[in-house]
Amino acid sequence: SMSDPAHRSFEELEAAIRGLADSPQDNGSVDTIVLRLPGEERATPASALFTPDGGLHGDRWALNPERNPGAQITLMNAGVAMAVAGKRERVPLSGDNLIVRLDLSEENLPAGTRLRIGETVVEVTDVPHTGCQKFSRRFGEAALRLVNLKEYRTRKLRGIYVRVVEGG
Repeated sequence: SMSDPAHRSFEELEAAIRGLADSPQDNGSVDTIVLRLPGEERATPASALFTPDGGLHGDRWALNPERNPGAQITLMNAGVAMAVAGKRERVPLSGDNLIVRLDLSEENLPAGTRLRIGETVVEVTDVPHTGCQKFSRRFGEAALRLVNLKEYRTRKLRGIYVRVVEGG
């Protein structure tokens, strides 16, 4: 099963989050590219193609007829992802497309901010990324509660949505 009985407690998670080193505010890096495949499978290719129409090629976003253009691609901070997942091999289960070493806070990346990733330019959207039942099932109720805590909300621990402005 995808869920792990060894979910970390709220206290453990909060301590891990508090202990994280600050992420770069600029010139960040991509740790992992994650494609969400049918049936909750994941692929982590070494490189990826992005287009304004298709988003991240190979990811299931483009297959959804009701897809939200503002929710094309998700970014999650690598330190937070590791804290929540506990093990590196479980990080892709978060379902975020790009696990990055970058400060994703509202203060650092307000909606409308543009980021260059390789040849691609993406723009931060105002769609809130709050986590869901799947996130809770994989990482535990405490993880979902933590990333959505009001005091952390502007830090965007759960991640942010971006849309592709220029493909690459």
